[in-house]
Amino acid sequence: MESESAKGHLTALLTVVIWGTTFISTKVLLNDFLPVEILIVRFVIGFGALWLACPHPLKNTGTRRELTFAAAGLCGICLYYLLENIALTYTMASNVGVIISVAPFFTALLSRICFRNARRLGIYFFAGFIAAMAGIILISFNGSSLRLDPTGDLLALLAAFVWACYSILTKKISSYGYPTISSTRRIFFYGILFMIPSLFFFDAKWDPPRFTDPVCLLNIIFLGLGASALCFVTWNFAVRVLDPVKTSVYIYLVPVVTVVSSVLILHEPITPSAAAGIALTLGGLLLSQRRKI
Repeated sequence: MESESAKGHLTALLTVVIWGTTFISTKVLLNDFLPVEILIVRFVIGFGALWLACPHPLKNTGTRRELTFAAAGLCGICLYYLLENIALTYTMASNVGVIISVAPFFTALLSRICFRNARRLGIYFFAGFIAAMAGIILISFNGSSLRLDPTGDLLALLAAFVWACYSILTKKISSYGYPTISSTRRIFFYGILFMIPSLFFFDAKWDPPRFTDPVCLLNIIFLGLGASALCFVTWNFAVRVLDPVKTSVYIYLVPVVTVVSSVLILHEPITPSAAAGIALTLGGLLLSQRRKI
């Protein structure tokens, strides 16, 4: 049991490490692609990779289970990323980064509502949440002033809530006993299906020559195979082995990984504010994982 739990923590950690570095690939691709184009291409690549890894179709799903898969695809694949990207057009990226990190709190509340055997939220969870949010604020704003934008900030808050819904839905899906790869592939299918109409809304265009650029091609493959196919499988595995609350608190680490990767890859300097933020965030994560007093 402890071995299985350790695997859950390691896969959650691996997931956020990769997700924390995706900003570099996305930043490069935004020179040639719209955000919705990046999303649809990366998840189509991810779907194809998952199909090759496990081509066997899911059996005996039934209407209720299919609706659960569809809801997970709508929340975790379609709405979360679209809301996040739209929020970025209204408010600062630092605002979005902080607000999205509220997702573990929403996950904890929903878990208590939806699952009778969910663990009680103790003082360690709330203390860890406060410490982590303080650290994330230090990392995100790094000395700059806070500027609120009701539209963008509310969209980011809605994105955090939607991700919490996704975590709860994947916990429900894990109880069906399907292989993680197969169930993740089904979630991708519905997410892509729901995302297709947004291509017309955002005036996306079909321009294959853009993929001939090796830099664009490598970055989109990384997002498709690494950040999508691999990471959603590892995240869903962690949710199944641990629980939605324990897994979701690893989201606190995404800004930390972003700062560290900026230093290592882009050679950006790390400021005292960011260093203090990293320490607070890591402390908050460890505190949140402790049992109640």
